Amino acid sequence: MPRPEQNIITFTIDDREVKAPENSMLVDAAKYGDVEIPVFCYEPKLGQPVGACRMCLVEIEGIPKLQTGCSTPVKDGMVVHTQSERVQTAQRSVVEFLLINHPLDCPVCDKGGECPLQDITFGWGAGLSRFVEPKRHFVKPLELSPKIAIDRERCILCYRCVRFSQEISEDHQLVLLERGAHSYVSTFDGHPYVAPFSGNIVEICPVGALTSRVYRFRARPWDIEDAGSVCTLCPSQCNVTLTVRDERVLRVQAREHHEVDDGWLCDRGRFAYPALGGGPRAARTAENGHASADGSADASAISSDTRLTEPLLRDGGELRPVSWERALAEAAAGLARAGDRTGALVGGEATNEEGYLLTRLLREGLDSPHVDSRPAGTLGLDLQRALSDPGLQARVSDLEFAHAVLVLAADPIVDAPILDLRLRKGARRQGVTLHQASAADLLGTERTAIEQRLRDAGPEIVILWHERLTAGPDGEACARALIELADTLSLSEIDGAGLLEIPAHTNGRGLREAGVLPNAGPGLSEPLASAGAGPLDAPGIAAALAEGELAAVILMQWDPLNHGQPSAPDGDLPDEELWQRALERASTVVAHATFLTDGQREHANVVFPSQA
Repeated sequence: MPRPEQNIITFTIDDREVKAPENSMLVDAAKYGDVEIPVFCYEPKLGQPVGACRMCLVEIEGIPKLQTGCSTPVKDGMVVHTQSERVQTAQRSVVEFLLINHPLDCPVCDKGGECPLQDITFGWGAGLSRFVEPKRHFVKPLELSPKIAIDRERCILCYRCVRFSQEISEDHQLVLLERGAHSYVSTFDGHPYVAPFSGNIVEICPVGALTSRVYRFRARPWDIEDAGSVCTLCPSQCNVTLTVRDERVLRVQAREHHEVDDGWLCDRGRFAYPALGGGPRAARTAENGHASADGSADASAISSDTRLTEPLLRDGGELRPVSWERALAEAAAGLARAGDRTGALVGGEATNEEGYLLTRLLREGLDSPHVDSRPAGTLGLDLQRALSDPGLQARVSDLEFAHAVLVLAADPIVDAPILDLRLRKGARRQGVTLHQASAADLLGTERTAIEQRLRDAGPEIVILWHERLTAGPDGEACARALIELADTLSLSEIDGAGLLEIPAHTNGRGLREAGVLPNAGPGLSEPLASAGAGPLDAPGIAAALAEGELAAVILMQWDPLNHGQPSAPDGDLPDEELWQRALERASTVVAHATFLTDGQREHANVVFPSQA
């Protein structure tokens, strides 16, 4: 369906003429004129405003009563006043009422220094309190969930957290109990708030009522630095802001990018960050990107026992720290002995540049074509090119505005959690119809019915498919069927329609297009010809190592013996028994890893530390 078009209008605010999109809320439109209207309950990402806090009251000429700026659409010719005596009196009154029961504990509050309530009290409050009676008290802090603490004395009942639970993640666990001044946020019968996206309520809370138990009392805003980054724990690659103190990551927050994450984060990306500092379970979790759906990725393990910081070399049957010079010399000698009998596997945590350089090392330095980044094996080059055709690709934001979305051989909440929120948003706000199918449906008689249902929905169709669709013995058949389905629906000819792939690993697609495939070069070009045997994919490399046909293997950000989620569907994972035999038979195993895994500890000859 067509995306909403913006019609720019002109209105006046505080004697300034401002141009802004028609029907945008006054709070947002005022920013185009560099005018700030204070808010507590308003958050555009939460959808339709509720006008609960009344902090955004403004005066509009022609309307006798003050209006809420968060729920009043701006119109052409509208005249707005935000600095009149009526408005200032109303705003001071709202701040005073909010502070009646709010504790004056800013010096020990985690939100202190980055608190909207502090800022608004300073900018719009009276500066004095007339309230001398005792404030209300609750037991605090309470464990709302294993990751979140709630301080009910600080809550200003802005409804943000409840609205997120009920309207965004749709887990419907948070509710407001009791009435009036006795109202408080809780869950039904006090059950823990365990959900895949629960951590977002900490970030959208405008006061210190909801705090991260992992970050609580760890740092103050003036002690930290923020650094923009990208989460690599799943293929969504959400934009994040890292809170850093003394060169250690203490917190991860969302860094809004509408075309990627819509400003939200899953709990896996938000709470797994301590694993970057260590802890055996946490290390495995972070490296393979498999936290549980509720984000319980051993986020309390802050020790650095398994984070690699220096090269390791097998000496006397054990891996021991050595200098970079010796490790490089031993690795080079082992690979030189193997020559074209070397294979390489690149995991999804590796960057495009790392993958490209590794392919050059193998193809040009060792004359070996055996390199792969797909754990389940590769596809024909013609299929790879067809599936990666730029004209056939959909954007993440198309999930929100399509007429229909077909989820094919994928489970978004596991494979790329943030896409689950985007699908819910599209279905809730735009009426997107969702359909689900498996590889068997695509190859069977059900395909005709699927096509018809999608056609009936409308022309803008997005097919959200997982790489596992093209894995296994039916992989090529499924890939051809998917391309035929896209051609039948004319997806390449329609703006807002197309294919959207969820790779098996974080940077799976980037590595493929960088040429980390046995049958393709950079840009999915023809690979360089090799004088040796034909190129082997990942299963072929494992079989050749087990049979002694290959002598060495480079594992970059990939341990096939520690490969991922036990619940992952068939086709996602390597053959563990085959890889066990392969690594036992290999004469040289060179690993590049962020954490030392059990498989590397048992089989690697040289281990180089990689960046997280």
